[in-house]
Amino acid sequence: MHPQIYNRPKEMSLINTSLWAYLAMETPNFTHGSISMNETVIQKSQLHTVDTTIALPIFMFAGGAIGNLIAIIVLSVSRQERKSSAFYTLVCGLAVTDFLGTCLASPFTIANYLGQNVLKYQHVCEFDSFLLLFFSLTGLSIIFAMAAERYLAICWPYTYERWGVDRRFAQKFLLFIYTSHIFFCCLPMMGMASSKPQQSGTWCFIDWRTEESVSSAYSVLYGVISLLLILGTIMLNVSVCGTLMMMRQRTVKRPNTRGSVRDRWRALSSAAETQMISVLVTTSAVVLACSAPLVVRVFANLMLKKDSEADLAAIRIASVNPILDPWIYILLRRSLFRRLLSLSRKSSSIRSSSPLESVLS
Repeated sequence: MHPQIYNRPKEMSLINTSLWAYLAMETPNFTHGSISMNETVIQKSQLHTVDTTIALPIFMFAGGAIGNLIAIIVLSVSRQERKSSAFYTLVCGLAVTDFLGTCLASPFTIANYLGQNVLKYQHVCEFDSFLLLFFSLTGLSIIFAMAAERYLAICWPYTYERWGVDRRFAQKFLLFIYTSHIFFCCLPMMGMASSKPQQSGTWCFIDWRTEESVSSAYSVLYGVISLLLILGTIMLNVSVCGTLMMMRQRTVKRPNTRGSVRDRWRALSSAAETQMISVLVTTSAVVLACSAPLVVRVFANLMLKKDSEADLAAIRIASVNPILDPWIYILLRRSLFRRLLSLSRKSSSIRSSSPLESVLS
């Protein structure tokens, strides 16, 4: 009896100890405390990663929207650009296109970073795919129109005058580009192709790996049209630059030629013409360099193996285009050209006069 009586407190103490240990293990301050701290650190790192990744599309959205808005204001306010009619109407149309593309497409990307379910809705995904298709193809078409306008003005001036290529002509052509491209890029919504979120989940595009004949035909057609616009722009720019160089060589080799040829070369080699060609060549180089990777991926996805990283890199490169374009119009303005020329002349005159001053002193 006595041993049993004396052993009861020990048993009770053991039971209480085990119960206390069990309760302590279940509290967040015991062994689970390190796990909760690890989860907190992981959550904070994930939030920091999300903040870092979302900063890039916000920065690109702000840069594209502000830059194109400044370019539109500069092009519309400047008197010299207003007198240049057809070419600068197309330039302004490209700036408006880049501005609309940035303001319409970027919010979907930013919203998808905030909530991962935005592009899972089929209608939203189809609209995002339409925006990427439309603004990419429209930018290439306007660049091609700019190159064709300069080609006609320099290589075929009589045809240029006979067709009456002026500001209104350029506006009508821009309207034709927008109308035809809206219809063509709406075909996937009408059932000719399907749109789906890409593997990164941050953008939607046509299903360019599908085995359906109609969808594959649309992808090939889109790629072929884009490729033809790229090649046509390159050929027209090369023809314009080659014609100007040939005319200059003829004028230099024949100093006693007719005055009409000299007057024509002087008109073509004026500051206005040089500035137009510089804007055309620089803008074409930027647009083609940014658009070509996406066109290459259209054909690569139909013929080669799947490469989601290359697709994501191509769309990111294409999204840089609206950020770079407006600064070409702003930095290559005619007034800025003249200021840079005057500054270079002043600096050269100062450098040439400084040795004379040192010798005289």
